[in-house]
Amino acid sequence: MRSAGGTGRRSVRAKAPGKVNVSLQVGPVRPDGYHSVASVYLAVSLFEEVTATVRDEPGITVSVSPESTLDVDELEIPLDERNLAVRAAALMAEVSEHPTGVHLEITKRVPVAGGMGGGSADAAATLVACDALWGAGLSREELAHLAAELGADVPFALLGGAAVGLGVGDQLSPALATARLDWVLVPADFGLSTPAVFRELDRLRSEEGVDAEEPTDVEPGILAAVRAGDPRALSHLLLNDLQRPAVSLAPGLRNTLGWGDSHGALASLVSGSGPTVALLAEDAEAAALLADALARRGTPAIPVHGPVPGARIVSDTLL
Repeated sequence: MRSAGGTGRRSVRAKAPGKVNVSLQVGPVRPDGYHSVASVYLAVSLFEEVTATVRDEPGITVSVSPESTLDVDELEIPLDERNLAVRAAALMAEVSEHPTGVHLEITKRVPVAGGMGGGSADAAATLVACDALWGAGLSREELAHLAAELGADVPFALLGGAAVGLGVGDQLSPALATARLDWVLVPADFGLSTPAVFRELDRLRSEEGVDAEEPTDVEPGILAAVRAGDPRALSHLLLNDLQRPAVSLAPGLRNTLGWGDSHGALASLVSGSGPTVALLAEDAEAAALLADALARRGTPAIPVHGPVPGARIVSDTLL
């Protein structure tokens, strides 16, 4: 890996993980329109990659790599300032002394609009890549402040591992977990809008006269199970307040959740705002068997494990 002493015609590649919300409690809607949450995040081994390359012309351009494992032709990925990676590069340019024009090539692997923070992973990888490309030399704490400006899940994609998230999910406390947990991810062939899922949660609560309490902490047993890497203990504690509204908007998710429960998964839940379903497995072998069984019925499935590290540089090359 080369030093960041100069830009030249350099290309820096970084990767950042997607996540599963092992636990997600959602409070009432706040005056600012957001919801406070108490969540346990787990970074899993499905990574987005961003390659940042110096370009002669000023400005930021972006493309999606043909090496992506997602069907990029079917995805509606904005290639302008609506893209979180573009916003991350623009933010990094503001704090760098010698920014250049940059092209971002994104390799997509995390389901889009799937409740796994794929766009946030793109932003975290971009921050790390552009920091190296432009020699900004920001500390992880400084990068985390920038990440928080971009979105609630970006700081965790930067941090990785396992963590408790409070506030809107951006107030992170590392859980110091190293023991492995195995999962099978079942992506949907459609996306769900996160704001729409939160609105549906509010609607269901209002319809039922439920007054949600402001969450202030997570269940200690969940943290203990994650730290110990104990899937059986964790299987009884998984929680996601957004699962019911996600299923309300996409009733077909019930079939996937039920299939997992009846074919050897220790537990099944919608990840974040969905529609990706995460099946908790006993171990790596059980996860592989689950994924194979899903593949035989024509359902794409991805065995993953966590926790894994957050955003980091993969390569730094002079072209």
